[in-house]
Order: sequence, then structure tokens, then C-alpha cells
Amino acid sequence: MSKFKLGALCVLMAIAPSGLAVAAPCAGLTRSVPAILPGTPIDLNAVIAQVRGAAPEVRQAALEIRAAQADADQAGRRLNPTIGLEVENFSGSGALAGFDQTETTFLIEQTFQLGDKRNKRERAGRANAALRSAQCSAILRETELEAALLFYDLQARIRLVELAEQSADLASSLEKTVSKRVEAGAAAPPELSRARADAAILRAAVFVTHGDVEQARYELAALWGSAEPVVLVSEIREPTIGESALSAIPGLSKHPELAVATAHAARLRAEQDLAQAIGVPDVTLSAGLRQFQETGDTAFLVGVSVPIPLFNRNRDAVRAAGYRAKAKSINRTAVQARLLARQRSAIAQVRAARGRLTLLEAEALPAARFAYEASVQGYAAGKFDLTTTLDSRKRLIEAGVAVIDATRTLNSEDMRLKSLIGATPFDGDLQ
Repeated sequence: MSKFKLGALCVLMAIAPSGLAVAAPCAGLTRSVPAILPGTPIDLNAVIAQVRGAAPEVRQAALEIRAAQADADQAGRRLNPTIGLEVENFSGSGALAGFDQTETTFLIEQTFQLGDKRNKRERAGRANAALRSAQCSAILRETELEAALLFYDLQARIRLVELAEQSADLASSLEKTVSKRVEAGAAAPPELSRARADAAILRAAVFVTHGDVEQARYELAALWGSAEPVVLVSEIREPTIGESALSAIPGLSKHPELAVATAHAARLRAEQDLAQAIGVPDVTLSAGLRQFQETGDTAFLVGVSVPIPLFNRNRDAVRAAGYRAKAKSINRTAVQARLLARQRSAIAQVRAARGRLTLLEAEALPAARFAYEASVQGYAAGKFDLTTTLDSRKRLIEAGVAVIDATRTLNSEDMRLKSLIGATPFDGDLQ
């Protein structure tokens, strides 16, 4: 995930922003969906819907499910019978020189799998298909979260463009004020040069922020395999999880990562059962008809063959499968603990981000705005010097950037928590 870029504003104002923090079922996701038309405004719901229907990684994973299901169907098929034809005692020497002593045998053989191999092989295939389905859901959830974070990153960059343009306007207005004071002899000419240079730097920062927005537009569209940049609708602050809901967050029993760990363990248990069944010898029955050319007589043949499990009973494969199944059971417990830790951390991050944003919006930004307006008026009246005014404007821009970053952080942390618990827009609903 790319970092939250502030462009030339960062350089000018010496701001150090934080880095950008950046299961739905997979059935029916193998078909492409209509692409978003260039220039069509979209919101978060449209972004998530497009990812679900068109993200290449998700569609590939959905096709893997179908492939695994086909493999399971194949594993459940019975063995084909074998047809054989044997011709003996011809083109030899003496009485066997021609075809008078020839014996022709026609055989049909069928191997019968014992130990319930066929059913266990099919069950192992179904378990693998279930694992593929769980993996697809995990990929989908991860891609949806990435899309949501990129959406809010783009939203923040758009707001940063607006802030850069407002800052440039403030610089131009201050430049005019300085020019009037210089013309009136109330300020030294170098102050006007300083104000002009400052205004030019802020106008240049506008170009940088526009470039950051274009980059984010392409990054978001690339998630669903599009080379056309996206356009967001007017900013709408999505409702975040309320404090009362944070205290009653549901469990993680349906999280895709936990489902993957569970499906892994189930598949390995099925493979262990199959390995045990493979150790049971199969029986091959044969039946046929033999014709004696010399007399024209025919006779029936019946045969039975069974391999002797003298050297290989597949016990090592059974032990290996058992070890792997036990390892995956341990892994499931670890995954559950890790998800729980992530959930608790996400709850703390949401609370911290909400507190930060509230404080910045309610106190820091209004105070910085008041201080700057007062400093401009004071400078125009000759009460403050230009350095004080520029410093006040710097603090105002810093406060504006901090509010944008805090909003993005709250939205991002909220999306991470919703992704963990499966709440809207991640195929769930949190009241």
C-alpha cells in the first residue's frame, strides 16, 4: 500500500504524516462484470461490488474451486474394465509352424477397490474443494479491504488537493496585503519578495497533490483489472462502528482465515483416511473365453488376483498424513488467537482514531483558523510582523492536514475492524 502523500505541502510545512494503513462467498464469481464507465462517479459500495465481480485474483480463485470440484468428481469415478486379446501357439516350428495349433483367448478384467477407497478419495477431493472455497473467500475479503483502504486514501488525497488550493489562495491574498503595505511604505520590499516566493511554492504544491490523486485513481481501478481511472462521488462520511457496538463485537467464528485453517485440517484428515484405505489390497477379477483352433472347441476362463502386502502397506504415508493433520489443528488454534488479537487491537485503534479526530475538528482546527485570521488582520494593521503571520498560516495548514489524515485513519481502522467481524460492506451487517 502506498504511503499517504502530502506532496510539496509536507516539504513546505515540515509535516510528518503517518503512513497509509492500507467472506463473501465465491460462488458465481467466474464471470466478468461490466466495467465502470470512464468518468462515472462511484462510491464505496460500487467499488466493493466491482472488486467482487471483476478482481482477477478473486475470479482465478473462484475458478480453482470449480477445478477442485471437477477433480473430486473424477476421484469418485469407478475404475474402467480392461479388455484383452491373446493369440498363442502360431508361427512356430514343427506342428506349430502355422495356425492350426493356435489358441485365442479373450479376457475382461475388472479391479475392485477395497477399503472404501473410491468414496474416501472422493471425500478427500471434496475436502480440497472446500479448502479452495475458503481460500477464495479469504482472498476476496483481503481484496475488498484493500479496495476500501484505497478508496479512503483517494478520498483523503482529493481533500488534500482542496486544502492545497485553499492554501494557495490564502498565500495570494496575503501577497496582496504585503504589496499594499510595501507601497504605503509600512513594510520593507524584501517582505513582498518573501510573500511572493511563499505563494509560488504553495501553488506548485497544488500540482503535486493533483498528481497524487491521479496515481490513487489508477491504483484503485487496477484492483479489478482496469486501466481507466475512477472518479469518486462527493465525499460522504460513512458511519463508523459506534461505541456501544464496540463493546459488543461478535466473535470470529466465520472469518475466512479461520475457515481456511479449518478446511486445511479437514482435508488432511480426509487424506489420512485415504492413506489408510490405500493400504488395503485391491482385488482384480478376470473372465474370458478361449478358442482352440485345432479342434474348434471353446472354454471359459475365470481368474482372481490380489497383490500381497509384503513390503508396502502404506503405513508411512498414513503416519505422515497424521502428523500433517495434527499440525493443521495446531495452526487453527494459532490463527484463532491471532485474529482475536487483531480484533482487540482494531477496536483500540478505532477508539483512538475517533478521539483524535474529534479533538482536531472541535478544537485544533477552529483555533488555528482564528489565530491565522487574527494574525492577518494584525499584520495589515502593523501589529504583527510577516513571520508571525506566515507561522500562523503554517499552523492552520498543519491542522487541516491533520484533520484529513485523522479522518482517513478513522475510516481505515473502521474498515479493518469491519473486515475482521464481517460487517457491512464485507457481507455482513452490524447494527
